[in-house]
Amino acid sequence: MASFPADWGREQPASLQFVDKAEDLVLYGDVGCGKTHLAIAIGELACRRMIPAGFFTASSLVMRLRKAKHDNRLDTELKTIGKAELLIIDELGYLPIDIEGARLLFQVIADSYETRSVVFTSNLEFSRWGDVFGDGDMAAAVIDRIVHHGRIVRFHGESYRNTHSLMK
Repeated sequence: MASFPADWGREQPASLQFVDKAEDLVLYGDVGCGKTHLAIAIGELACRRMIPAGFFTASSLVMRLRKAKHDNRLDTELKTIGKAELLIIDELGYLPIDIEGARLLFQVIADSYETRSVVFTSNLEFSRWGDVFGDGDMAAAVIDRIVHHGRIVRFHGESYRNTHSLMK
């Protein structure tokens, strides 16, 4: 089950108006409640409407950026990622990120601020994002950018996978 902000409903994500306005979206909540499912649906809808979109897990994005930096092509990689009008960063907080990875991820998020929409999925409330970034100040800067032009959709309830598990 998802709880939408008071000024937003189920129709707003599907309209993609938030992408036109370079607004962000945080899909936050319990494991198995549909955060990634909704993020993928938004990304697929954007592609169908010819809106350039990119989808990454947080860990795969960090690995990609780290490799680009190692290969001395970070600027090129950031430009490639920056072509997306919608960037989806899935599973933020599921795996820890070291300080170098956090700085690289911060760069993508900071570059996206007011220029493109970012959809985040996370099982962590904002107060725990300092653990993800390994730096409370960096996490605060990320959160500050997200909440300025963003909304949170809260997911709660029993895991779909657990409810429909063959292991009963």
